[in-house]
Amino acid sequence: MSPAIKRWTGDDPHDARLALGATGLLRTFNDAGVLTAADVHVARRTADVVGEDDETVRLAVALAVRAVRQGSVCVDLGSFGAGASDAAATPAVVPAAAPAVQGGSGTEPDPLPWPVAEGWLERVAASPLAARSVVRADLGLLYLDRYWREEQQVRDDVVTRLALPAPDVDELLLEQSAARLFPGDAYAEQRAAALSIARRRTTVLTGGPGRGKTTTVTGLLALLAEQAEHTAGRRLRIALAAPTGKAAARLQQAVADALGAPPEAGGPELTGDDRRRLTGLRAGTLHRLLGRRPGSSTRFRHDRSNRLPHDVVVVDETSMVSLTLMARLLEAVRPDARLVLVGDPDQLASVEAGAVLADLVTGLGERDADAVAALVTDHRSESTAITRLAAAIQGGDPEAVLAVLAEGEGAVELVHPDDAAGLGLLQDELTRHALDVRGLALAGDAAGALAAAGRHRLLCAHREGPWGVEHWNQQVERRLGEASGASLGAAVGARWYPGRPVLITANDYGLGLFNGDTGVVVADGENLRAHIDGGASFAVSRLGDVDTLHAMTVHKSQGSQADAVTLLLPDVTSPLLTRELFYTAVTRARRRVRVVGTPEAVRAAVGRRARRATGLAARLRG
Repeated sequence: MSPAIKRWTGDDPHDARLALGATGLLRTFNDAGVLTAADVHVARRTADVVGEDDETVRLAVALAVRAVRQGSVCVDLGSFGAGASDAAATPAVVPAAAPAVQGGSGTEPDPLPWPVAEGWLERVAASPLAARSVVRADLGLLYLDRYWREEQQVRDDVVTRLALPAPDVDELLLEQSAARLFPGDAYAEQRAAALSIARRRTTVLTGGPGRGKTTTVTGLLALLAEQAEHTAGRRLRIALAAPTGKAAARLQQAVADALGAPPEAGGPELTGDDRRRLTGLRAGTLHRLLGRRPGSSTRFRHDRSNRLPHDVVVVDETSMVSLTLMARLLEAVRPDARLVLVGDPDQLASVEAGAVLADLVTGLGERDADAVAALVTDHRSESTAITRLAAAIQGGDPEAVLAVLAEGEGAVELVHPDDAAGLGLLQDELTRHALDVRGLALAGDAAGALAAAGRHRLLCAHREGPWGVEHWNQQVERRLGEASGASLGAAVGARWYPGRPVLITANDYGLGLFNGDTGVVVADGENLRAHIDGGASFAVSRLGDVDTLHAMTVHKSQGSQADAVTLLLPDVTSPLLTRELFYTAVTRARRRVRVVGTPEAVRAAVGRRARRATGLAARLRG
C-alpha cells in the first residue's frame, strides 16, 4: 500500500495545501492529505491541455509530481494502488505495515479509493499525456518527462565514460609514488584506492567518517600531479567542488590541512615537490564551478558545448548532489578528464530529486566493481563511542544503538524528552555557547567567533513544532537576551546583533554566497558585518536570504562537522524520522553526541529507511 502520510484536517478553507477547485479523485486525495494543491494543479492543468478525463490518470500524474516534491525521481504506481504488494518498492519512508494514510491522532483513518494497481500504469502509458511526452512509463515506473530524460542522460554519460580507454600513466612511477605517499600496511586501503582511481576516468570513492577519504584524495592528487609534470611537462588542472558552500569550505580546509601536515600527523607523506605541485588548490561549489547562466537555475555556462578545462574534477559530499545537478556536471566534464565522486551513500540524499550516489554505488557495483572504491577501515581515534554508534545505526540494530547510547563513556548519551534536569543542562549549555560566540563577536574577533560557533551544532529533523529549528532558535535567543542584560537583550531581540550565527538559504551569485554557507555577525566599530566561513565578510544590509543558526535541520548540516552535536529526535509519527537522518546527524560530530528522544523514537529511526524511487541503479546495471 502507500507510504505513511500525515493528514491534515481540512477544517481551514484558507489552508494553502487545499485545492478548493478540485473534483473527483484529486479532491478526495487532496482532502485526505496525500496530495497538496501544487500536485493537483499541475495534474489538472496538463490533463486539461491534452483532453485527458480519466480520473485515475490524473491522479497518477499528481502522484508523480508529489514524488518529485518529496525527493523521488519517479513513482511506482504499483506500490499505491489497490491490490499492491506490501513488498513493492515505494518512493518515501516506509515503516513496517504502514497504513494507506496515517492519521495524526493515531486512529485508523477511513480507507481511500485507490485505483486497482493492475493495469494502472498501462492506462497512463496509453493516455494523451504520454503521447505528448508529459509523462513517461518506463521500467514499470512513471516519470515526469524532464526527470526521465535526465536519468537517461546520467546513465548514458556514465556508461560512455566507463567505456573510454584508460588514461596513460607511467606505471613504474605510479607504483613507486603510491608506496611513498601511502607507506606500510596502515595505508594499504587508501593506497589501493588511489592507484585504482589513477588508472580510471571515472570512480566513486565511498566511506563513512574517519575512513580516510580526504587522505586518499590528497595523496591521489599528488600522484596525478606528479604524473602530469613527468609525462606532459605541465601543471595538472584540478577542480575541487562540493554541493554547498559549507561543504566546499570544509573540503578546502581538509585538503589544506593534509598538505600542511607533517608525515607523523597521519596524512599522506608529501614531499616538498608534492606540495609545490598542489599549491593554490581552491574548493568551490558545484554551481560556481559550472558557471551561472542568468535566467536559469538548471542550466550552466559549462555544458557539452563548453566543457570544463580541468584534467581532474573531484566532487565531495556527492550524496547531496541531485539528479539534475549530476546531469549538468557529467555533460560539462571533458571525456578525457578524471572524475572522482566522493561521499557516504548512507547519508541523507539530496534535498532535490534523486539518490544519485546510492544509485551509482549499487548500479556500478554490479556493472563494474572497479569503478567503486570503498574505504572501510576507521582511522579516527577521537571517539570510539561515536564510531560504534554510527556503525550500529548503519547496521539497523536498534538495541545495539540503545546499548551504545547507554554506555557511551561520556562521548554519546540519550536524554529523554521528559527528563527536566537533562533538558535544563542542554539549555544551559546552549546559552553558554551562544554567550561565548557573542562575546567574541562584540570584541570584533571574527575568527574566534566563527570557531566558537562551529564547536556545537543543535540539529533538528523539522523546521517547525516544539522540536523544530524555529522554536529552538527562539528559545536560545530568548535565554541569550536574558543572560546578556537589559541593553544587550534588546539588541538580541533585533534581527541583526553581534554573535548572531547565520545560515545563507539561497544562492547569491553577485556576492559569491551559496545556499548552506554559514557565518557569524561581528561588531565592526559602530557597524555590523557578517563574516562567512571561508573568509568573506559583508555589511549585514547586503544579505537577503538568511536564517538564524542557533539550531539547524539535519539536511542543512550535511557537509559540516562540529566538536559536539545535539540531535532532537521528533515523535515516532514523523515521516522524517529515518535511519539516514539519524546516521547523518551522528556523523557530524567529532567528539560528542547527545540524542534527545525516547527509546521508541530511536527504534523507529533505526528501523525506517528513507527510500526514493529511481530507475538509475537498474539502468546502470544494464
